Amino acid sequence: MTAIFDLSGRIALVTGGNGGIGLGMAKGLAACGAKLVITGRNAEKNAAAVAELGKGTLAFEADLTDPAAPQALVEKVLAATDGRLDILVNNAGTNIRKRPEEYSDEEWFAVIDTNLTSAMRLTRAAYPALKASGHGRVINIGSMLSIFGGPLHSAYGASKGAIVQYTKSLAVSWSPDGITANAILPGWIDTELTRGARRQSPALHDSVLARTPAKRWGDPSDFAGIAAFLASDAAAFVTGTAIPVDGGFSVHG
Repeated sequence: MTAIFDLSGRIALVTGGNGGIGLGMAKGLAACGAKLVITGRNAEKNAAAVAELGKGTLAFEADLTDPAAPQALVEKVLAATDGRLDILVNNAGTNIRKRPEEYSDEEWFAVIDTNLTSAMRLTRAAYPALKASGHGRVINIGSMLSIFGGPLHSAYGASKGAIVQYTKSLAVSWSPDGITANAILPGWIDTELTRGARRQSPALHDSVLARTPAKRWGDPSDFAGIAAFLASDAAAFVTGTAIPVDGGFSVHG
């Protein structure tokens, strides 16, 4: 059975893979044998992540909101991997917490461009290599806010809801090319992003614990297994799904 989870020889690109959920997923992929390429804007964080992920891991600095950056990144990856890319994880993301009427155009598009448009551009650029792989995998990172709303998350929720619909379209369009596309919907996970939310809303910590059946915040390591599963041959017939990883938060009545 373990052979169907074996990713040896496969190349995985994880955006935002230098910390948080991205690093948690990268560790899961690496544990199953994949060769990792990670991106992040911070060179020091990139270097620290490479040290954790092990020998052979590559890291590139990239600002994926630059319209030219996704294509350039894919070209760098292919140049460094003998033209191969098997797994794409679109994890890079941001949030600006405000009431809907308070967003400026610049703030709205900062969230949409990072969470949605950059993922589309990168996925589009990666398509030829994913098709050539014969078992291409796209893993997009949505959110529990893909499912329901929040008073300070209109831009974030809009981008993450759209990511789920984009994933479904990819699944339908690219299945004949041997490419699967699935989304992971994180719940409340202990990351830099959510620590900022807790500072802004001090009552958030206890309210999350009260509603989460698992009675804890998630950890980035909770994403190692789901990423490895969706990237592997074990999930060859799984496509177009949106899988919550939230300790039961989104199903708690």
